[in-house]
Amino acid sequence: MVEVLVALLIMAILSAMAWQGVDGMVRARDASQEASERTLRLTTVMAQWEQDLASLYDSGNVPSLAFDGANLRLARSTPDGAQIVVWSLRSGVWRRWASPSVRRAGELQQAWLASQQLIGTEEQQVQLLQGATEWQLYFFRGNAWSNAQSSAGTTVVPGAATGVTPASSPALAAGLAARAALPTGVRLVLSFGDDRRLTRDVMLGPTSL
Repeated sequence: MVEVLVALLIMAILSAMAWQGVDGMVRARDASQEASERTLRLTTVMAQWEQDLASLYDSGNVPSLAFDGANLRLARSTPDGAQIVVWSLRSGVWRRWASPSVRRAGELQQAWLASQQLIGTEEQQVQLLQGATEWQLYFFRGNAWSNAQSSAGTTVVPGAATGVTPASSPALAAGLAARAALPTGVRLVLSFGDDRRLTRDVMLGPTSL
């Protein structure tokens, strides 16, 4: 009887050890799969970010690239014309909004004005990354990186005659009256709640006029 009890005790201990080993492998597999999915999603999002910046459309009808600390607005060319894209960080979620592609200057200006009235629930608003706590942008201007909201190193180019008046749109008219030349590079610094930080530099090429 004692031998049977001893054997059962040994078997129970071995079973517990085996279960802990299996549980550890399952946890490691789940963690590895989650990390792989997160890396794949981040890679996809960064590809979209770089594609947007590589397709900047500088027509003089709307600001081509503007950052106000919370939103990055840009005009980009598409196969069907041009569109306005907004990258923003709301409630820990990095989001992207894109207007329909248009071909007329007036329609592009209307899309730019609409991009200033986003509330985050629009159908075109896509949630890209969760867990982001802060983001910063830097422009490469004058052979140095500077805060995207700073005027350091900027050069001014004449605004285009687009028919936009202060009466019709004060913000858009002011932005086009004397607009800063596009930087030659954009640096993104995206912070997450677990002290991780992503830094990505994108050099800008020639833009369509």
